[in-house]
Amino acid sequence: MLKISNIHKSFGKNEILKGVDLTVEKGDVVVILGPSGSGKTTLLRTIDFLETADQGELEFDDIKTSLSHAHKNTILNVRRKTGFVYQNYNLFANKTAIENVMEGLITARKVPKKYAVEIAENALKKVGMLDRKDYYPSQLSGGQQQRVGIARAIAPNPDVVLFDEPTSALDPELVGEVLAVIKELAKEGTTMIVVTHEMSFAEEVASQVVFMDGGVIVEQGTSKEIFNHPKEERTRQFLQRILKQVEYVI
Repeated sequence: MLKISNIHKSFGKNEILKGVDLTVEKGDVVVILGPSGSGKTTLLRTIDFLETADQGELEFDDIKTSLSHAHKNTILNVRRKTGFVYQNYNLFANKTAIENVMEGLITARKVPKKYAVEIAENALKKVGMLDRKDYYPSQLSGGQQQRVGIARAIAPNPDVVLFDEPTSALDPELVGEVLAVIKELAKEGTTMIVVTHEMSFAEEVASQVVFMDGGVIVEQGTSKEIFNHPKEERTRQFLQRILKQVEYVI
């Protein structure tokens, strides 16, 4: 369904991605773990052309393109097949929840307003935010804003939803409500790539776990393989450190 090959990306002299390959099948929930600065977010952003890779190839169903020299129409076609959930919500402050969800449907996809309203309401209902559809972002908690962000991403019924650390900007008590929505989407068979530090979520939901460090994929496998029997010492060190931090907080 989605295959990326040999992605390289540098910012100045700092090489962030050093030849990353990843394959995602329909219905997969791919969770990407790794320390800060390992290239996780950059990888996600290059897939959706929010960053332009220096090198690499993408295959997405019938689309085959260079990630460094894609035509603008190809980029548009890829983005039409994806939804993106940002760390910091990226909602329009001057638009209500439903208007935020409708915006991309009307402007980018040319959906008539009558149908955009219906689609947006269904998406908000799915994330438990229909009763807040006329609220502005300033009237919503961080968790509620992120759920609107998820509604915006799933409204066009994309083939893949990309989540860039969707709970990292939230207060701890609000994390659960967002993860519950993502878990429900996973149960429904939504294909997802999720960058996160939420270990229990990754262990429970992921069909494939990818551990990145230093701009490369160190190890990947099922959640059971990675969490119970990691092969690489670097993976073991990372998991032990993160899980100890979680125990300390608890």
